[in-house]
Amino acid sequence: MTTLYDVPAEALNEAVADRLADEGAVEEPDWFTFAKTGVGRELPPEQEDFWQLRAASLLRKVAIDGPVGVGALRTAYGDSKQGSNRYQVRPDQTTDGSGKVVRTALQQLEDAGYVQTAEGEGRRITADGQALLDEVAGEVLEGLDRPDLERYA
Repeated sequence: MTTLYDVPAEALNEAVADRLADEGAVEEPDWFTFAKTGVGRELPPEQEDFWQLRAASLLRKVAIDGPVGVGALRTAYGDSKQGSNRYQVRPDQTTDGSGKVVRTALQQLEDAGYVQTAEGEGRRITADGQALLDEVAGEVLEGLDRPDLERYA
């Protein structure tokens, strides 16, 4: 049986994002067109399917690291550099990612039944979420022989 560990993360995230979009499990909120993805960013993301990709990435991250809280996920999706320090001796600083983006995407995944709240521990993946990841991982592994997915091999 194929698991999420057997396929490249980028290929799995794209396939899970497509599945989540087809199911309608996650939808981009109205406010997201104006929101940044972290303190260290200047502009909102330009990708059309950013919200689905972030939700898929969060689902994979919760499956691997779970139970995990919003604070740890903010750190994982943060920037390693804040601004440009080209003419300064001062070292780069890290910034956290947006908590509202992470929290809202996790709440949507929770409503879809893929993630559940573990009291006092954060969020963990459900059996349905694990089944979704494993099923999509099997499809991605079969598709890696296709020429259009050759870049992930």
